[in-house]
Amino acid sequence: MTDTVTAPAPATAGTSLYATAATRKPTQAFDSEMFLKLLVTQLQNQDPSSPMDSTQMISQTSQLASMQQLTNLNSATTDSYNLQMRSAAANVLGKTVSWTDADGAAHTGLATSVSFSGSTPSVTVGGDTVALTDLTGITTTTSSS
Repeated sequence: MTDTVTAPAPATAGTSLYATAATRKPTQAFDSEMFLKLLVTQLQNQDPSSPMDSTQMISQTSQLASMQQLTNLNSATTDSYNLQMRSAAANVLGKTVSWTDADGAAHTGLATSVSFSGSTPSVTVGGDTVALTDLTGITTTTSSS
């Protein structure tokens, strides 16, 4: 008498031999929440006969605090830069501006409006829209009385 081993039947469409785990989207950024999850997991799975060194834990905690402060500083700096760009664009209104187009031709005209819709404010001069960073000169128009 021989023993026969049979393989499981192949899975059909829509079924699986194994339970499927929930699909997880990978995290692209290392943030404070991820750091804390890693630290807690590390503490839960440490060897009781050789626990984590308290100096190492303090070091990791201070690294987390530093990372949070750098993130806050970066955000504040970005907000400040954006505000300065908007202020500079608003100050151009009513002034004569100069710029060079993509073909290298110099243009001059009166700035009549400003748009903040893109990442860089743009100025409307006549029928042209010019990015604030593309302006090469600004002249205050003087009126003679």
